[in-house]
Amino acid sequence: MSLSEDPDLQPTLFGLFLSMYLVTVLGNLLIILAISSDSHLHTPMYFFLSNLSFVDIGFISTTVPKMLLNIQTHNRVISYKGCLTKISLFGIFVCMDDMLLTVMAYDRFVAICHPLHYTVIMNLCLCGFLTLVSFLLSLLNSQLHNLMILQITSFKDVKISSFFCDPSQLLNLSCSHNYSDNIVKYFLAAIYGLFPISGIFFSYYKIIASILRIPSSVGSTKLSPPVGLTWQLFSYFMKQLLECT
Repeated sequence: MSLSEDPDLQPTLFGLFLSMYLVTVLGNLLIILAISSDSHLHTPMYFFLSNLSFVDIGFISTTVPKMLLNIQTHNRVISYKGCLTKISLFGIFVCMDDMLLTVMAYDRFVAICHPLHYTVIMNLCLCGFLTLVSFLLSLLNSQLHNLMILQITSFKDVKISSFFCDPSQLLNLSCSHNYSDNIVKYFLAAIYGLFPISGIFFSYYKIIASILRIPSSVGSTKLSPPVGLTWQLFSYFMKQLLECT
């Protein structure tokens, strides 16, 4: 389905989403090029950031170009195989985005709470392993959703209530209420939603607790950039927050 049936809004929507798409892709490409070209940025934090930028490019390229083509050609038809492909890519990039944000939160936790052991803990092997695990978990989630959709064999000339192939919208088209599918959906939502968010909140809770215990003037002098800069920013923020309260 389109975002609007008004023909006068189609050029405006096309220009708006095209500009947003180009800004997002070019911005993330600049981040990747800047990190890869500067040897000083070859650290775990920027390694995960470059991977996150790549995932963001893949995520937005999965949904927006097809929508722009639909607006321009006034044709909103997609094949069954094309829809399954979009679901697979969409699931991989969305889940990997969440996984990488969790890994980056863990990286900041180690950098601030264990600065003397940071280079030992966050070594190249661990960074590669965490990125690989994030990809494999995202691939597993994507394929589980595909398996549930492949069980539905009655697709023919149906309307998807979204501007892209959303797995939840496709599963709602099933004529039979499969409780096992609902259990799998809730289980995946808990694993790939609740656990990453909990990990991020726990990491930053430990970071804030460590900053409140150690004076900023003492902690920042013992840390090397960019860890020291991160420490100073957190310390300044917490001092301002305490003064306001």
